[in-house]
Amino acid sequence: MKPGDKVICINDKIDADKSGEIRRDFEIWITKDKEYTIREILDNNGIVTGVLLDEVHNFPKFFKLINRYQEPAFAIWRFRKLNYAATPAEALSEVEELVEVDKEQLVKVK
Repeated sequence: MKPGDKVICINDKIDADKSGEIRRDFEIWITKDKEYTIREILDNNGIVTGVLLDEVHNFPKFFKLINRYQEPAFAIWRFRKLNYAATPAEALSEVEELVEVDKEQLVKVK
């Protein structure tokens, strides 16, 4: 995954023992089955890779574990990259048909 990629949330569950911590750190939480766009990927000192999303902005907090202020990031394992086909096959065949029609009309005009 990289910034700009479309992803879908596959896990928005919060462990009961982490609920208080998560509620303190995140004003806005993610929703399962919702699509998001990766804004930035954070290494978090190798502890857990996190992602920031275009659609979700939380206030930066100080995290003792990584010893810095940053926007809380969502664990990358909570998401799956979406792979959209660049152009569906049906659309390609329609474009080809239109091009053929235009060529025929061009020939008739001459």
